[in-house]
Amino acid sequence: MVVRLRQRLKQFVELEAAGGILLIIAAVLALLINNSPLSFLYDMFLEVPVAVQVGALEINKPLLLWINDGLMALFFLLIGLEVKRELLDGHLSRPSQVVLPGMAAIGGMLVPAAIYAWLNWNEPDALKGWAIPMATDIAFALGILGLLGSRVPVTLKLFLMTLAIIDDLGAIVIIALFYSAELSNTSLLFASIFLGIMVLMNRLGVNKLGPYLVIGLFLWISVLKSGVHATLAGVAMAFIIPLRTTDGSPSPLLTAEHALHPWIAFAVMPIFAFANAGVSLKGMTFASVLEPVTLGIILGLLVGKTIGVFGFTWLAIKCRIANMPAESNWTQILAVSILCGIGFTMSLFIGSLAFAPDSAYAGMDRLGILVGSLFSAVIGYLLMAKASPQRAE
Repeated sequence: MVVRLRQRLKQFVELEAAGGILLIIAAVLALLINNSPLSFLYDMFLEVPVAVQVGALEINKPLLLWINDGLMALFFLLIGLEVKRELLDGHLSRPSQVVLPGMAAIGGMLVPAAIYAWLNWNEPDALKGWAIPMATDIAFALGILGLLGSRVPVTLKLFLMTLAIIDDLGAIVIIALFYSAELSNTSLLFASIFLGIMVLMNRLGVNKLGPYLVIGLFLWISVLKSGVHATLAGVAMAFIIPLRTTDGSPSPLLTAEHALHPWIAFAVMPIFAFANAGVSLKGMTFASVLEPVTLGIILGLLVGKTIGVFGFTWLAIKCRIANMPAESNWTQILAVSILCGIGFTMSLFIGSLAFAPDSAYAGMDRLGILVGSLFSAVIGYLLMAKASPQRAE
């Protein structure tokens, strides 16, 4: 019995869609708890004060902010590591492989933002959420494709993966430029010093991962105190950790990426989803979905992503700027475009930056993200299943 259970667990962990399944379970669990008599426990859990103090240095935040500023820094560290590897040795290192997903990603960011802005133009506070429907959840989207196995061409999965990576790069730039608070010059100075130390370590050929992690922790604290969002420390750290070594030792970047991946997929992202997806449905009606913020996010994810990704892909191929992914068809491209509307993790994260927990729009943005992502996932999967017949073994 124990052996069988271990085998089942091992099969689940190795399943391509496992991370996405856990995200769904965490989100549904949060919704159920926060809309039950136990909702007070959910609020108490997120508001638990957590403090760390060393001398005059103190970090005192509720648990929710430790999750969004701390655990998500690890998520962004993994994204940065993957992006750097792809830029140096992967699909982003070959310009010919970047053109099509690059144009698709641009369209997938511009059109959703335009739809949201159009619906909320007269509300300055609501307009702060313009970037929420621009995001694509790479784990969810690839997980949906993974459910169809070999029926989906590998080239199409690579197209979606590259598109989502470029989309994440866009999200990182947007967070840095538009979602930073008042800046502390002293903290920024310390962050620059720690960043410089890490660059020097890279230049001197330091190939051990440990020193980068230690200095990276100080970098994260400095960025957290600076007013720039703390998750960007993870991205900066990732781009400094070396990919290649000169003494034949294991790659620090690959070591970090392989070590982080299961923790991010099976712990960090489900915890983040549980902490942020528990929108209270109390008092909500069908009219709530028609609120400009909620509707803007739903239409941005479901319609905007589809039009932007598919439209710019079609334009690039018809203008002969790029070629259609091998063994794929236009219906499959359309299905991938719809799947890009699964914003979820990144959309929830940007929403937490755009709207404070006590904001009038906080519940609206999460409702829009959940509805838009759900429809995108279901419609995209059904269309992809119809367009991808079972292949002969």
